[in-house]
Amino acid sequence: MAIHNYKLGVLGSETEHRKYKAYTLQNFRELPQMELLSEEAKFAMEVVGNVFPFKTNSYVVDELIDWDNVPADPIFTLTFPQREMLKPAHFDTMAAAIVSGASTDEIRKRADSIRAELNPHPAGQMECNVPELNGERLNGLQHKYGETVLFFPVRGQTCHAYCSFCFRWPQFVGVDELRFAMRETEQLAEYIRLHPEVTDVLITGGDPMVMKAKRLAGYVDALLNSDLKNLSTIRIGTKALSFWPYRFTTDNDSKELLSLFKKIVDSGKHLAIMAHFSHPRELQTEAAKEAIAKILETGAQIRTQSPLLSHINDSSEVWAQMWQEQVSLGCIPYYMFVARNTGAHHYFGVPLVKAHAIYKEAISSVSGVARTARGPVMSSNPGKIQVLGTNNEGPEKLLALQFLQARNPNWINNPFFAAYDDKALWIDELKPAFGADEFFFQKEQD
Repeated sequence: MAIHNYKLGVLGSETEHRKYKAYTLQNFRELPQMELLSEEAKFAMEVVGNVFPFKTNSYVVDELIDWDNVPADPIFTLTFPQREMLKPAHFDTMAAAIVSGASTDEIRKRADSIRAELNPHPAGQMECNVPELNGERLNGLQHKYGETVLFFPVRGQTCHAYCSFCFRWPQFVGVDELRFAMRETEQLAEYIRLHPEVTDVLITGGDPMVMKAKRLAGYVDALLNSDLKNLSTIRIGTKALSFWPYRFTTDNDSKELLSLFKKIVDSGKHLAIMAHFSHPRELQTEAAKEAIAKILETGAQIRTQSPLLSHINDSSEVWAQMWQEQVSLGCIPYYMFVARNTGAHHYFGVPLVKAHAIYKEAISSVSGVARTARGPVMSSNPGKIQVLGTNNEGPEKLLALQFLQARNPNWINNPFFAAYDDKALWIDELKPAFGADEFFFQKEQD
């Protein structure tokens, strides 16, 4: 992979501390690689970057992107704004504001107006998932499935770099009413104590790995010291293994962070690092391999997941390679998600029929130890819906589905059917099979 003279080389544990540098809408033109792009392309990035959050960093730019293949390079598409992420009318509205010299406030108002049309909180996150404690709404928690509580620490509501497809993009655009965040770990512990069905806490964001180890330890210790006998698993969702693996190797507090992981394991809790890998290249640097090895040495497990994304990883070969490399490094393939119906879903979404074909071909070409990955799965309002396959026999072509998780546990693992539709990107674009007016779960939700 040629990356001109901009490639700095991968640093491992035997080298000095690697300095993090972020690139955002304000300074991305400083990148020497921008010389490879036209002014029109750079302006389009600016237009889109005023609506969707944009941040990348020196590791992504220097180690992951193949600049000889830009703009088609999948990691470039994963991290840099693409013109087609905005529908033409939205793009033209924002472009006109910038060209006319509109004020910062006016540009922000136009951006907020566009964002409001992009389903900023899909799957009922804001309306249905936020619990209460003693009559107080806990805006930094989500409790959708009985066993698992999601915790959004206020200090973890950013990332080392932003994925262009991210369904949590509203966390990063500076609109407080669109954000989940929470400071009080005492409330988290008390909520878990009062809900004995909860066995798992997922610390998420943003990315908790942007926090200093000491800050993260404050949240973790509050759980470990609360004698929560029902809590058996702590999960940490992160993209840091892809976008800044030095967090676990050469950052100033990397040893402290790994010690915290070991402390969780030694306490008798299961620690699962929920790692987001969207492309095999993210696994191939020495820095990433070393970081994975160091985490596994603590006794933690690494489970891997990603959406299936047009322009980034929408081929069975990419997924098979990714799962095989993950297993070879000691990770456990977990989920192939369907891109959520938010933000630039029209650009990144893959039709469900095609998604299943990609999954089937990929899972059929790897060994049994890599077949732990479940997919394709939609994290929809009623629950996690897996596409099981298609049936082309008989008078009606069908799409078979089932719940892997659900608001109502009785729905889990009961197959149901939709009419075949090779263009549908999401459950709400499908129609029930056999002429039914609605799916069974819709009747129960009404």
